[in-house]
Amino acid sequence: MEGARRILPLTHCHAAAVRTAGYPVRPLQDADGRMAVLSVNLNKVAVLRNSRGGDLPDPIAAARVCLAEGCRGLTVHPRPDARHIRREDVLALSDLVAAHEGVELNIEGNPFAPARPGYPGLLELVRESRPAQCTLVPDGDGQLTSDHGFDLRRDAGRLRPLVAELRALGCRVSLFMDPGTTSLEPAADMGAHRVEIYTGPYAEAFAAGSGGGAALQACVATAEAARAAGLAVNAGHDLDQRNLGPLLAAIPWIAEVSIGHALIGEALYDGLATTVRRYLAITGG
Repeated sequence: MEGARRILPLTHCHAAAVRTAGYPVRPLQDADGRMAVLSVNLNKVAVLRNSRGGDLPDPIAAARVCLAEGCRGLTVHPRPDARHIRREDVLALSDLVAAHEGVELNIEGNPFAPARPGYPGLLELVRESRPAQCTLVPDGDGQLTSDHGFDLRRDAGRLRPLVAELRALGCRVSLFMDPGTTSLEPAADMGAHRVEIYTGPYAEAFAAGSGGGAALQACVATAEAARAAGLAVNAGHDLDQRNLGPLLAAIPWIAEVSIGHALIGEALYDGLATTVRRYLAITGG
């Protein structure tokens, strides 16, 4: 097992030295002295591996590169069909993170998806790997990617005992929520610590040339409602080097961003280490 090492936050000098290709760079700290943590989603590395069989590219080796560049978070979303991240990946990443001080593992998934051969279920994976954070996502088995959040009026009763169990396992619990959702007291009441704002609509609007427009304001509204309810805020889905800075400027209290598809895609051109450094220059963490 690797020797423990402290993952230091990005310094002002480091941020200034990183090439950011002209993308907006977030001030390193918000008014309360906090920085957004970059959590690199490794699913796409596993997709490429699984498309050919064998062990390459190795998600664990990719994770080591991210940590060596100062990344403080790793995210995976194991699915019942094992289309990308597998149980053995989760366990190996858990061991890797345990050997690095100040680094967190975030496991995403649908807590309602039943266990089946090759997939023990989300809560069992959490019991085995004990991540710092578990993000609950209401995605169906056939979905290409996560594309909507929970309806708390409908789902709160089912979520409450699961949140309690995750808390008992020592996990921080985050709920995936649609932008524009402003009734978040049920999330706080059931014991969730955070919400993750689904930023897909914002990214789509930003790419269309609106700067985010109403979609960005919907994210802001949900972030403000979360803060009012005592919940911390994460964000994720389709974030990239162009749209990330404006999102963080609009919501400077975002605690963590989970980024995978764009980051891994950009890394094909620029290299993984360089790409991670560029994202860290934008997030400050």
